[in-house]
Amino acid sequence: MSRSNAAPDSGGLVFVYGSLKRGQSEHRQLEGSPCCGAAQLRGLALYDLGPFPMAIACDEPQALLHGELYQLDGKQLARLDRFEGTPRLYERQQQTLADGRLVWVYVGRARQVRHVPRLSSGVWQDRKSTR
Repeated sequence: MSRSNAAPDSGGLVFVYGSLKRGQSEHRQLEGSPCCGAAQLRGLALYDLGPFPMAIACDEPQALLHGELYQLDGKQLARLDRFEGTPRLYERQQQTLADGRLVWVYVGRARQVRHVPRLSSGVWQDRKSTR
């Protein structure tokens, strides 16, 4: 289940899977937001765009995206929307974790990843952060 909403709201749990994760190049964007642990989302395929990844909705039940959860308030979520280029680059969607919790996740469009490699592991590692 997914619902789209790029408007600021009261906040909530945000699932991050790329450059926003701990140890990655843009983690500072989440400064002051508590980490609520690791999580996985089904039904999203991950693509490597070089400096950052993009998740795309897919119909493959085995597709699994690995990431982290952060608790954000409405102001932090609005700031993250601007950083993620919502709605031009990413669309913020509400998805349901296996345990029933609702999370926000930033998802791209299939046309944006036509010519880039898919990461079948569902895990993205920023090359800059590993140097």
